[in-house]
Amino acid sequence: MSRREARQRREAAAASSAPADQGDLTEAAGREAAEAPGGANQSASAANPGPTAPSATAATTPLDRVPSESSDASPAAASSPTSTAAGPESVDAESSEPRSLIEEPSPKPARTTTIPAFEDLLAEDDSADEAGAQPIHRGRRRSLAGGEPPKRRRGRRGLIALIVSIVVVGGLAACAAVVWTSYEPQIRKVLGWEEPNDFEGAGSGEVVVMINEGDIGEDIATNLHDAGVTKSFDAFYDLLLAQPTQPEFFPGAYKLKLKMSAETALAALTDEANRMEDTFVIPEGTAEQDALPSIAEGTGIPLEELQAAAADVASFGLPAEATSLEGFLFPATYSLPDGGDAHAVLQTLVNRSFQALDDAGVKPEDRWKTIVLASLIQKEAGLRDDYYKVSRVFLNRLDPSQWESGLLQSDATVAYGTGNTHRVSTTDAEREDASNPYNTYVHPGMVVRPISNPGDLAIDAALHPAEGPWLYFVTWNLDSGETIFSTTQEEHEAAVDKWLSWMDEHPEYQ
Repeated sequence: MSRREARQRREAAAASSAPADQGDLTEAAGREAAEAPGGANQSASAANPGPTAPSATAATTPLDRVPSESSDASPAAASSPTSTAAGPESVDAESSEPRSLIEEPSPKPARTTTIPAFEDLLAEDDSADEAGAQPIHRGRRRSLAGGEPPKRRRGRRGLIALIVSIVVVGGLAACAAVVWTSYEPQIRKVLGWEEPNDFEGAGSGEVVVMINEGDIGEDIATNLHDAGVTKSFDAFYDLLLAQPTQPEFFPGAYKLKLKMSAETALAALTDEANRMEDTFVIPEGTAEQDALPSIAEGTGIPLEELQAAAADVASFGLPAEATSLEGFLFPATYSLPDGGDAHAVLQTLVNRSFQALDDAGVKPEDRWKTIVLASLIQKEAGLRDDYYKVSRVFLNRLDPSQWESGLLQSDATVAYGTGNTHRVSTTDAEREDASNPYNTYVHPGMVVRPISNPGDLAIDAALHPAEGPWLYFVTWNLDSGETIFSTTQEEHEAAVDKWLSWMDEHPEYQ
């Protein structure tokens, strides 16, 4: 049986279930198609007019042939060019026009939905999609079923899905980064990923550290950490506690290195060869009452003589508003020749402060207000970039249009007024004490006098504050100095909660 006969038999069987009148028309159409040469191809052209008509050359693909029921089929019949639409014809019930029983899918109507411009940019080639779906003729089935794998295009939906996936993944990554930044210490602790709290090796560079008369192990551990010698307070202090006998420290200035292991730092401090003669260090932010003992230990001048000389404020050429040397004992490392008296040594520090102000471009008449603000910044700021933001916060609070009360609300000023120069945290009672002239929770405007001795960075920040709308800040990580700056009360309260959580994890700061 030839392929055409086999196809006719199948279609006749399918048509037998149709109404009788339609079956008669189908049989007549089948005979007409079988008798007319090339009739099948003509029907295909009528059913699929225009450029979408299937190519007759594709009909020779073996995957499209109908298996014959007999091996007697003639070679001519097997190789006859036949379209996928070839076969007996039927008559449409409504129009009575001949049509093929095996029809190609009708072209889809053109879409009328306007595609957004964003999708137009993403679409690679949707011209066929806009004009209607192309019928799958034999040639195309051949490319899909055999030979090389079909090349698939990525349409708009695929690209949009990809972009959505990227956005979702990016959002999750951003959330993870925020969580890690906010809760890194807690996460490390829970997962056992805590970093070592100590450096390794003998360190590098050079730094001078003071040991003052009466300093205990906690003071020395704090000074070493603040100077960048040790990685943490605990690294050195725990080492001290582990010693079979407590080491003996002598007051004075010691030449050490940065990033030393706690064990190496301890060995250096107990080695007299590292003790510097006639040398002392005034760290940035040191208050006058803490600077004088360091000067005494470095120079050998009795502390009482230094205190008496400092009381003669007018003899140092300070601004008229000054009632002490506070703010004008410039922080630095000093190596002075032996034999100087107390006043000469203090004048050296004051002159160094004037030099720093002159180098920064501060006029003599502006020295006072510059030093007052710089002393506040020095005590409140942590990381280098934060100095300029802290400066902006205080200046914004002095602007009635931004901060109506004019209250700076600095804990550092309150603590200074209580005589506690080693911390900036305060109690509710201290913040409510109006008798403290340095209490900026009660008294509006700039703090009345300097509260520390500022360095070059704080002076520069006072002169060149960062631009920003911030009205609040809180140092949430006291180890790293990381600070959160906020514009609204709600943002600030969230930052305070973060700080309190950190404090719960570090009871040593309580």
